[in-house]
Amino acid sequence: MPAAGGDTGARRDERTWTVADAMSWTVDYLTRKEVESPRRSAEWLLSAATGLSRIELYAHHDRPLTPVERAAFRAGIERRAAGEPLQYVTGEMPFRHLVLQVRPGVFIPRPETEVLVDSVLEFLDASGVAEPVVVDLCTGSGAVAVSTAYERAGARVHATEIVPQTAEVAVLNAERAGVSDRVSVTVGDLFASLPAGLRGRVDVVVSNPPYIPTADLVALPAEVASREPRIALDGGADGLDTVRRIVEESREWLRPGGLLAMETDTSRVKDAAELMTSWYERVGVRHDLTGRDRIAFGTRREA
Repeated sequence: MPAAGGDTGARRDERTWTVADAMSWTVDYLTRKEVESPRRSAEWLLSAATGLSRIELYAHHDRPLTPVERAAFRAGIERRAAGEPLQYVTGEMPFRHLVLQVRPGVFIPRPETEVLVDSVLEFLDASGVAEPVVVDLCTGSGAVAVSTAYERAGARVHATEIVPQTAEVAVLNAERAGVSDRVSVTVGDLFASLPAGLRGRVDVVVSNPPYIPTADLVALPAEVASREPRIALDGGADGLDTVRRIVEESREWLRPGGLLAMETDTSRVKDAAELMTSWYERVGVRHDLTGRDRIAFGTRREA
C-alpha cells in the first residue's frame, strides 16, 4: 500500500489493490517498522477501513478496495507505524460480549479485567438480589460497568470517573450497549459524585484503579507509557495509593456482606488483600487469564 510513512515519496500507485494485496503489503511494512503483532494490526486496520470482519477479510480476499477505503487504510497504517495503540487508531476494543469505543486519552481495557467482571457476576448470582446496586470506581471506558449491566439485566450500576472527557466515552458505551437506563455515569473522585442515599446500600464496589508503582512506569512499553493517560496508570510509590482509599471509603457505602473487588498490580495483590483484612471478611486473591495474581476481593463484615 504505497505512500504510507513516505516510503515511496509523493508518488501514488493507482493500481487496483485487493484485500489480499493490502494485507500482504501492510504486514511486511509494519514488520519492517517493528510494530508489535503486525498481522493482527493489519487485520484490524483493514477491517476498520472496509467494514469487513476479520474473517470476511479472508473470505473476500480478492475484493478490490475503493479509493475511500484505501485512503482510510493508509491513514490508519501511518498512525500505527508511528506507535499509536491499535485501539486508538480503530476506535474500538473488544471486551467480553461487547465492542467498546475508545479514543486517545482513555485507558484501553485489558483482557485481564474480564476476570474482574467475572468476580462481580458470580457474587451477584450467589447473592440472589433481584436488582443489585453496583458501584464502579475509576470506570474509564465503562468496560466493567457496561458489561455488568449488559450481562445481568437486573443490575443498576453507578460508574464514576474523575476525567470528564473519559466519562463521556463511558456514557457512549452504555448507550451503544443499550444499558444507559441502568448505568449512571458521573464525574467525580471515587465516591464523591454518588447520591448520598446509596451509603450503606451498595451490593458491590468494583474498581480497576491506577495501580502501577510510579517507579515502574518507565518500564512499560513505549506505546503505553507515552500514549495512555498517566492518571489511569500511576498508583503512587507502592502502587496502592488509590487502593487504600477505596478499601477505607467503601466501608461507608457497602451494605453488610457486600463485595469489594479490585484489580491491582500482580506484585501488589496480596498487599491489597492484606489491607482489607481489618474491615472485610472472606478476603482472597483471584488469578487473571494468564494465571497471575490479579484481583483482591472481600466482603464487608456483617457487624
